Amino acid sequence: MTEKRKSPLRVGLISLGCAKNLVDAEIMLGSLLRDGIEITNDAAQADAVIVNTCSFIDAAQEESIDAILESSAVRDADHRGQAIIVSGCMPQRFREELPKLLPEVDAFMGIDQVAEVGKIVGQAVAARADRIAPAAKGKPKAGDVKAKLAKLGDGKGHSHADEGSLRGTGEFGKTRRVLVSPAEPAVPTVDVALRPSYIPNHDTPRFRLTPRHFAYLKIAEGCNHPCSFCTIPRMRGSHRSRTQSDVVAEARKMISEGVRELNLISQDSTYYGLDLRPNHSRAISSPEKFSAATRALAADATTLSTLLRELNGLRGDFWIRLLYTHPAHWTDELIATIASCRKVAKYVDMPLQHVEDGMLQRMRRETSGQYIRELIARIRAGIPGIAIRTTFIVGFPGETEKQFGTLLDFIDETRFERLGVFAYSREEGTIAGKMERQLPPRTRQGRRERAMAAQHAIARELSAAAVGKTIRVLVEGEASARDLQKANVSSWEHGLIRDDNQGLDALKGRYLVARAEADAPDIDGRVYIRGKLPVGNFAKVKVVGHTDYDLIAEPA
Repeated sequence: MTEKRKSPLRVGLISLGCAKNLVDAEIMLGSLLRDGIEITNDAAQADAVIVNTCSFIDAAQEESIDAILESSAVRDADHRGQAIIVSGCMPQRFREELPKLLPEVDAFMGIDQVAEVGKIVGQAVAARADRIAPAAKGKPKAGDVKAKLAKLGDGKGHSHADEGSLRGTGEFGKTRRVLVSPAEPAVPTVDVALRPSYIPNHDTPRFRLTPRHFAYLKIAEGCNHPCSFCTIPRMRGSHRSRTQSDVVAEARKMISEGVRELNLISQDSTYYGLDLRPNHSRAISSPEKFSAATRALAADATTLSTLLRELNGLRGDFWIRLLYTHPAHWTDELIATIASCRKVAKYVDMPLQHVEDGMLQRMRRETSGQYIRELIARIRAGIPGIAIRTTFIVGFPGETEKQFGTLLDFIDETRFERLGVFAYSREEGTIAGKMERQLPPRTRQGRRERAMAAQHAIARELSAAAVGKTIRVLVEGEASARDLQKANVSSWEHGLIRDDNQGLDALKGRYLVARAEADAPDIDGRVYIRGKLPVGNFAKVKVVGHTDYDLIAEPA
């Protein structure tokens, strides 16, 4: 079918979820362009639409399902021959169930297939004609799909292959496909590896979706942690680091293209390099075992500290921002490295999830409340001016009002510069999902609102304390009227939704929007600047006002 076309295939893409998912989307777009396929923003003109999904928590999953079904509705109205392809974490997590729940999808692909997307698109478009003969009866509704996925939480109807039984056999880690004979009705193609192993390199085609001045740099993929609430290891596989030389090569290329901010991302950035040591063991999640493993490393071994130091030595004026660190894997060397490297932003993203010992044990976080308090004290003492971002989970199974009160006291005492809160989401396939004493949704949400209210007061005080100071910012662009009206940040991944932001009346007129060293893209605060400054460059500004979470400034 594709050989008879006089024009190249055109593909549209919708990417949802985290920055790590965004990089996967960028790789897919780069691979499509390499294969001679055109990219379009007009869904009605696309021969295929890819929906890159998130399955982090139930709300993100619902957003993904809505996007798939909305794409199907647009397809049915405007372009019935259009193929719909679903990629990302949902197919990775529900590879057996989704083809039955979403028959209007033409192909499901996993994380290992992102660089092969051109071939999958061609196959899906070619097969689409066989699927549009008689219209399918009883098309699923969004609520039906969400309800059926939710039922998987109690184990009923769960048909995942027993991955444990495959270990040590020739089938472990291989791709599973749904195959049908020509006599059967056409069903979606499923190309999803049981245990992802893919990781990109600096030569991997990539079409960046971020503005020219900042980029996400994936340094590793997968996770080895045993957290009882999390499905990421099952979806993304075991931790696997890129080589330091490969990461640096990609960073050097980005800087040459005008990138002024490198955001280092992975599932656990502090574990970077530990899997590259000879005969490595993955059973080093606890602080004690991790510290012992790092002390035993050879002098020339790759670690996050060695990577940061080499990136800091690259020529150019840019920030290096460290995201997704785990508290159990911080070392004194890492603290000293951040403090000494001028280009490394004095900012840390470190999800703590809780601080009460009983909750940390039930969450299997490998840390204690005392360890967390001492670590924060060490980081703040060793890196003057550091901004710490964290997230907490409230309403976890068995959490008592007293345990939640311990967390509230900790938030009040510690005064985090940036903080998000999740209401616990019961996820299928997790240890926590099977725990007794599950709390009702109303209790979970109520505790989230109380924790965010506590942080709201702290955030406003910290914003007020910045007034009168001169700070360095990276100018993003001109703020639209919508930006000024809403001035909100919404991120499922970081547990942050701004429901209230007082002081917005002060934002009237023309403003530039920028970010300070303490503000990561899309998840933290902004600096609104009255005046003219070059977009995509650093500038010094003086803070003259604030809202709850954002600052108002003028050129210094």
